[in-house]
This record gives sequence, structure tokens and C-alpha cells, in this order.
Amino acid sequence: MQLSIKGLALAGGLLWGASILLVGLLNLTWPTYGTAFLEVPRSIYPGYAATSGLVGVIVGTVYGVIDGGVAGALLGWLYNSFTSPGAVGAA
Repeated sequence: MQLSIKGLALAGGLLWGASILLVGLLNLTWPTYGTAFLEVPRSIYPGYAATSGLVGVIVGTVYGVIDGGVAGALLGWLYNSFTSPGAVGAA
């Protein structure tokens, strides 16, 4: 059985982007909420600052959608390459 690379990329992008969006918006409302979580993307994505207001949340969300999409596509591609007939370790 093969995974849909496109479907996994869309799901990964939407999930990670929505996570950053939701936590970022909640952080704007309650400044202490999710600060440890938001430090992770801040340390990875250039130009993203969780505390820079709504623009920062939008920038983080865009980075998250792209990053999650690429990660989902890579995961699907790797899974399909290892489970296809003739793959290394296939029975």
C-alpha cells in the first residue's frame, strides 16, 4: 500500500501551520501562554518573532505550512520508497 504524498504534505502543512497559528493567537491574548512552544519555531525560522504581534503570527503560520508540507511530503516519499517492491528490507 502506498501513501499519497500530496495528501500527506497537505495534512502536515495544515496541522503544523494551524498549531503555530492557534498557539500564536492565544499567546497574543495571554502573553505567558505557549512561550516554550513558540521558542522552537522562533529558533528555526529566520525573521519569525512570536511576540511581534499579528504579523509575527502570520509569518510563523506561513513558515509552518511550508515546513509541515515539506516534512509530510518527505515522510510519504520515504515510506513509499521503503515499502515498494524491491525496496531494501522488503520481504
